[in-house]
Amino acid sequence: MSFNGFPKEGLQFLSQIITNNSKAWLDAHKEEYEHFIITPNKAYVEEMGEHLQILVPTIHAEPKTNRSLFRIYRDARFHLSDPIKTRIGIIMWQGSGHRMQSSSFYMHYDPHEVFVAAGIRNFKPTLLKAYREYIQNDAHRQSLHTILEALKAKGYLIPEPKYKKFPRGCDGHDEHSYLYKMGAIYAYTTFPPDDTFHSEAIIDRNFKIYEDMFDLQQWVYELTLTCDTEADVFR
Repeated sequence: MSFNGFPKEGLQFLSQIITNNSKAWLDAHKEEYEHFIITPNKAYVEEMGEHLQILVPTIHAEPKTNRSLFRIYRDARFHLSDPIKTRIGIIMWQGSGHRMQSSSFYMHYDPHEVFVAAGIRNFKPTLLKAYREYIQNDAHRQSLHTILEALKAKGYLIPEPKYKKFPRGCDGHDEHSYLYKMGAIYAYTTFPPDDTFHSEAIIDRNFKIYEDMFDLQQWVYELTLTCDTEADVFR
């Protein structure tokens, strides 16, 4: 399956969901969904997966729903009025844990924005505890700060600290104490869905971003090796 870019019709399809957000509407337009969303997404995962094997030979790039492709449906328990997502997520991850608590290369897109990131975008309780313990090591904390600063110097963004207070037992006077307040570790960038996005050149663009973020992705991967996150991934 060859990848030739994400079609403009796919974004038009997502725009229609905004005013037609129902399972009945999606069922009636299943053929368009398969053709303009699913097919190019699978092709992208296959192509990008081959590129990422250069960085991570064991990368999980699996062009299936609930693997590298996210479900189009939201959790019905919380989204009765808008059950269908209006953005498309794609993830490729490293390690044997759950994909959402594994260090990953990620992208999502909607009609207005493409978001590209590496790391983990939300720490569940087990991983958050392991992270806070991990960065009590001076070398780990210093290396993370150095990596984040290098990415910021290249124009990439990192999330703001999630917590206002320092966790118990953490030194709030340390030079890099802000790291204790983080609820996730990742870097990201955004850009509009331009001509590059609609062509095979998006592979090279995104791969260059992932190359730039590789040191961070590996730092987070090494963190995940210190704990088992399967037990609380759905909390």
